[in-house]
Amino acid sequence: MIDKAILKINPTAEFSVHGGNINTIEWLNGTTPIPVADIEAQFPAVELDNAMKNLRNKRNAKLAETDFYALSDVTMSAEMTTYRQELRDLTNGVTTVEQANAVVFPTKP
Repeated sequence: MIDKAILKINPTAEFSVHGGNINTIEWLNGTTPIPVADIEAQFPAVELDNAMKNLRNKRNAKLAETDFYALSDVTMSAEMTTYRQELRDLTNGVTTVEQANAVVFPTKP
Protein backbone atom coordinates (compact mmCIF):
# COMPACT_ATOMS: atom_id res chain seq x y z
CA MET A 1 0.00 0.00 0.00
CA ILE A 2 2.93 2.32 0.68
CA ASP A 3 4.07 2.25 -2.94
CA LYS A 4 0.59 3.02 -4.27
CA ALA A 5 0.20 5.90 -1.81
CA ILE A 6 3.53 7.39 -2.91
CA LEU A 7 2.61 7.06 -6.58
CA LYS A 8 -0.73 8.81 -5.97
CA ILE A 9 1.26 11.80 -4.76
CA ASN A 10 4.08 11.59 -7.29
CA PRO A 11 3.47 9.19 -10.21
CA THR A 12 7.10 9.46 -11.33
CA ALA A 13 8.67 8.90 -7.91
CA GLU A 14 11.53 6.44 -7.74
CA PHE A 15 11.96 4.74 -4.40
CA SER A 16 12.50 1.53 -2.53
CA VAL A 17 10.66 0.36 0.58
CA HIS A 18 12.43 -2.21 2.72
CA GLY A 19 10.33 -4.81 4.51
CA GLY A 20 7.09 -2.94 3.95
CA ASN A 21 8.12 -0.44 6.62
CA ILE A 22 7.18 3.16 5.83
CA ASN A 23 10.19 4.36 7.81
CA THR A 24 12.62 2.58 5.47
CA ILE A 25 11.78 4.43 2.25
CA GLU A 26 14.86 5.12 0.18
CA TRP A 27 14.32 7.90 -2.37
CA LEU A 28 16.16 7.20 -5.61
CA ASN A 29 17.48 9.21 -8.56
CA GLY A 30 16.80 12.61 -7.08
CA THR A 31 13.15 11.99 -6.17
CA THR A 32 12.08 14.57 -3.64
CA PRO A 33 11.20 12.81 -0.38
CA ILE A 34 7.54 12.86 0.64
CA PRO A 35 6.74 13.24 4.34
CA VAL A 36 5.45 10.05 5.99
CA ALA A 37 2.29 11.85 7.14
CA ASP A 38 1.47 12.78 3.54
CA ILE A 39 1.95 9.17 2.43
CA GLU A 40 -0.22 7.84 5.26
CA ALA A 41 -2.91 10.38 4.38
CA GLN A 42 -3.26 8.60 1.02
CA PHE A 43 -3.95 5.17 2.57
CA PRO A 44 -7.77 5.58 2.57
CA ALA A 45 -7.72 6.55 -1.12
CA VAL A 46 -5.55 3.52 -1.93
CA GLU A 47 -7.93 1.26 0.02
CA LEU A 48 -10.87 2.67 -1.97
CA ASP A 49 -8.98 2.18 -5.24
CA ASN A 50 -8.36 -1.47 -4.30
CA ALA A 51 -11.99 -2.06 -3.27
CA MET A 52 -13.26 -0.48 -6.50
CA LYS A 53 -10.83 -2.56 -8.56
CA ASN A 54 -12.11 -5.74 -6.91
CA LEU A 55 -15.72 -4.68 -7.48
CA ARG A 56 -15.06 -3.88 -11.15
CA ASN A 57 -13.27 -7.21 -11.65
CA LYS A 58 -16.25 -9.14 -10.26
CA ARG A 59 -18.68 -7.03 -12.28
CA ASN A 60 -16.65 -7.44 -15.47
CA ALA A 61 -16.58 -11.22 -15.01
CA LYS A 62 -20.37 -11.28 -14.72
CA LEU A 63 -20.69 -9.12 -17.83
CA ALA A 64 -18.30 -11.41 -19.71
CA GLU A 65 -20.51 -14.38 -18.82
CA THR A 66 -23.34 -12.76 -20.76
CA ASP A 67 -21.42 -11.11 -23.60
CA PHE A 68 -22.68 -13.67 -26.11
CA TYR A 69 -26.18 -12.23 -25.67
CA ALA A 70 -24.89 -8.98 -27.16
CA LEU A 71 -23.84 -10.57 -30.46
CA SER A 72 -25.64 -9.28 -33.52
CA ASP A 73 -27.14 -12.68 -34.35
CA VAL A 74 -28.66 -13.18 -30.87
CA THR A 75 -31.83 -11.55 -29.61
CA MET A 76 -31.27 -10.28 -26.09
CA SER A 77 -34.28 -10.39 -23.78
CA ALA A 78 -35.40 -7.26 -21.98
CA GLU A 79 -34.50 -8.97 -18.69
CA MET A 80 -30.95 -9.64 -19.86
CA THR A 81 -30.62 -6.07 -21.14
CA THR A 82 -31.74 -4.79 -17.73
CA TYR A 83 -29.39 -7.17 -15.90
CA ARG A 84 -26.39 -6.07 -17.95
CA GLN A 85 -27.25 -2.40 -17.44
CA GLU A 86 -27.59 -2.95 -13.69
CA LEU A 87 -24.13 -4.54 -13.68
CA ARG A 88 -22.67 -1.58 -15.55
CA ASP A 89 -24.33 0.82 -13.10
CA LEU A 90 -23.08 -0.97 -9.96
CA THR A 91 -20.21 1.42 -9.34
CA ASN A 92 -22.30 4.58 -9.68
CA GLY A 93 -22.30 6.51 -6.43
CA VAL A 94 -19.88 4.17 -4.64
CA THR A 95 -17.50 6.44 -2.74
CA THR A 96 -16.33 4.39 0.25
CA VAL A 97 -14.69 1.04 0.86
CA GLU A 98 -17.71 0.02 2.91
CA GLN A 99 -20.08 0.79 0.03
CA ALA A 100 -17.87 -1.09 -2.44
CA ASN A 101 -17.77 -4.13 -0.17
CA ALA A 102 -21.54 -4.02 0.44
CA VAL A 103 -22.64 -3.94 -3.21
CA VAL A 104 -25.32 -6.52 -3.95
CA PHE A 105 -25.14 -7.91 -7.45
CA PRO A 106 -28.35 -8.23 -9.42
CA THR A 107 -29.74 -11.70 -10.06
CA LYS A 108 -28.99 -13.08 -13.48
CA PRO A 109 -32.21 -13.87 -15.38
